[in-house]
Amino acid sequence: MTLALRVVLVHRRTELTELLERHGTRGQADFFLRTRGRRIGDLEDRHEAATSALTAVAAAIPPDWRRGLVERADLPQFLFAPDDLVVVVGQDGLVANVAKYVADQVVIGIDPEPGRNPGVLVPHQPKATAGLLAAAGGAAPQVCELSMVSAVTDDGQELTALNEIYLGQPTHQTARYTLRVPGGEAEAQASSGLIVATGTGGTGWCRSAWLERHSSLTLPAPTEARLAWFVREAWPSPATGTALTEGSLADGEVLEVTAESDQLVLFGDGVESDTVPLTWGQTARLRVSPRSLRLLR
Repeated sequence: MTLALRVVLVHRRTELTELLERHGTRGQADFFLRTRGRRIGDLEDRHEAATSALTAVAAAIPPDWRRGLVERADLPQFLFAPDDLVVVVGQDGLVANVAKYVADQVVIGIDPEPGRNPGVLVPHQPKATAGLLAAAGGAAPQVCELSMVSAVTDDGQELTALNEIYLGQPTHQTARYTLRVPGGEAEAQASSGLIVATGTGGTGWCRSAWLERHSSLTLPAPTEARLAWFVREAWPSPATGTALTEGSLADGEVLEVTAESDQLVLFGDGVESDTVPLTWGQTARLRVSPRSLRLLR
């Protein structure tokens, strides 16, 4: 017997929910916000929009299909099945949070607040859910294959991200390491860390670094199997250089970083609570990931 398709709805707690958990009552939360020049009504409107969107999406799931529900904080413990359809209801960043936990599953991005979010990764509105599910469950769904970045350490730990991977000190203070680029050229560096980004990440943190240094580097497109990397605030000294501070990584090329500090960390997509440590003498190899995010068009 073949099991019916399962739709997994991914959401995150609203700011109102988190505020009420912290302060206990609406009155206390309202007082806290008013002392900071904010209105609780704004948070209630956004909470209502998110709740209504999640309800509308759930109602559009065919009654004979299976369903699951997972909150963002529980993603590391949730087991996605290979044939799940993953529906993300929230901001663009929530799709990036999901990307590292899925493989070949089709992902659908639903924007609960059209006009407020950029909508790059959540381009669809809740009312379109029924048609999107029908398309995603078909024989050949139309998807965008968004490139991802991966880092593998020499003790076998692996980290994958949709936007970018950061390598540096957990405090963002000076990190010391040796950087080796494709072709073998190497340089000892002291910097605020290293960003290795995909084309999707090229609109965020990576683009900030690119603009700040007026770089002539061409940033990759989201579906392009190429990465861009930037060293943040490299410091010249008798022992450290600044010659290798930006570049591209084509598919199959590797950027190597060997730690020369007590402990560096790698984290993806801004999630500093989920890090991979890199201790003195260890090496991380960063490259285009063999995985991609299959985002429904």
